[in-house]
Amino acid sequence: MEIQKELESRILEIEEMLKKYLPEEEGYQKTVLEAMNYSILAGGKRLRPMLMLETYRMFGGDSRIIEPFAAAIEMIHTYSLVHDDLPAMDNDEYRRGKKTTHAVYGEAMGILAGDALLNYAYETAAKAFSMEPENRSIGEAFQVLTEKAGIYGMVGGQTADVESEGETEISKEKLMFIYRLKTGALLEASVRIGAILAKASAEEQKIVEEAAQDAGLAFQIQDDILDVTGSFEKLGKPIGSDAKNQKTTYLSMEGLEKAREEAERLSKRAVERMEALSGTNPFLPELLRYFTHREK
Repeated sequence: MEIQKELESRILEIEEMLKKYLPEEEGYQKTVLEAMNYSILAGGKRLRPMLMLETYRMFGGDSRIIEPFAAAIEMIHTYSLVHDDLPAMDNDEYRRGKKTTHAVYGEAMGILAGDALLNYAYETAAKAFSMEPENRSIGEAFQVLTEKAGIYGMVGGQTADVESEGETEISKEKLMFIYRLKTGALLEASVRIGAILAKASAEEQKIVEEAAQDAGLAFQIQDDILDVTGSFEKLGKPIGSDAKNQKTTYLSMEGLEKAREEAERLSKRAVERMEALSGTNPFLPELLRYFTHREK
């Protein structure tokens, strides 16, 4: 399988789908709408909607009901990046090789654009209820989306991460908690929602969620590694931000060699778990393998 070609094809599909759900840039609130669309269309791996769509297909899903959820998960991910780049957080001026939202539109509009993307994500996902009013899986999927994005998911992990900046000592247990929630929660939501809407069994849902959790940890450890070994040209954002913000990372805690070994172990386990289910969609384990070994 030529993974790069497969990825490019799927990214184009997701880009076109996203455009259908973006707001029109008009009215007195036009500036925030422009900032929202700028943030969403700035590029990116589209990993979360891709995982959702591919998991849905793996379990036999073939309805458009997945689309509003796939668009919503990317909006939530993008809002988190917009806020993460703010001066009060990581204070980054570049992401994906382009100026960050607050650098283009100002800090206040950056905050509002993030707020708007989160709210609009829920508006978008809620469209699924009118598409298939009798489908009870939609409510379950919506609950997973909101929980994984909130205080028991991504926001909870980000909170622990912000409060840990500058701490001279942080336990490995706390670091893994941060990684599981801050990075892993939306990946888990993606595969779980895809499985739920395709009517996968509870056991199958559990397996894909565990695979996504391992992949999320591997993904974040690889991110730590790239923040030290990467370059602006490849990453599209400044390197060394973890050290700048005095963040404890898996790499700073265990060293480069152990970080690479752990990322490889987790990636392998994630792929093995997904391969146990993916007879009808061999692309999915390849996708996990590719992104947990990425160089940008």
